[in-house]
Amino acid sequence: MSDLWSGRAQAFRESDVHRHGEDLDLLVEWASGAETALDVASGGGHVARRLRDAGLEVVSSDPAPGMEPDVICRAEDLPFATASFDVVACRRAAHHFADVRAALGEMARVSRHFVLVEDLLYDGEEAEAAHRLRDPSHVRSYSEAEWRRLFEAVGLDVEAVELFPGRGLDFQAWLDRVECSGAEAERVRELLGDRVEGGRVRMPGIALKGRKAA
Repeated sequence: MSDLWSGRAQAFRESDVHRHGEDLDLLVEWASGAETALDVASGGGHVARRLRDAGLEVVSSDPAPGMEPDVICRAEDLPFATASFDVVACRRAAHHFADVRAALGEMARVSRHFVLVEDLLYDGEEAEAAHRLRDPSHVRSYSEAEWRRLFEAVGLDVEAVELFPGRGLDFQAWLDRVECSGAEAERVRELLGDRVEGGRVRMPGIALKGRKAA
């Protein structure tokens, strides 16, 4: 998976939908007051960039060398001491984690105060099948209830949840970023059904702010 994502690095660095967004703004807002942060599965580095712009000292981590993170590692195996960072953030990546609970547990372990997660929101099995066909590295998206249980299981109290039910992405650009084309692209469109309209695809998201339990 790391080599695969290294090859996609430039596309994700240049992607407007990853460079901007109300979800990205929200994570920066939630990190207000922190001095140090870890950006997990940093990808194109947009969370790290925005947090640095806000004055935080940030370390980025990602398993793909081509993404050029500060530290190359999986989310499930963070090589940092317990309570190393004021806040740990992860945006649009958790649906790729082989063991999401282990990854969230690691994020909670290395955080002193808060864990911030933003990701795709579960939108039905047809949507899940479309995601896996478009990009086989997709493991699973989770519902709000599932996320709340995951946070609780790793000792995080959910302080805030924000849903982005109507978020739309350029459908063709979404396919092109992972080189999905031909019959597979057509099948993805069929599976998504009326989620695709006017050249855009509805991709609901969720963001959660968790505080480490006392």
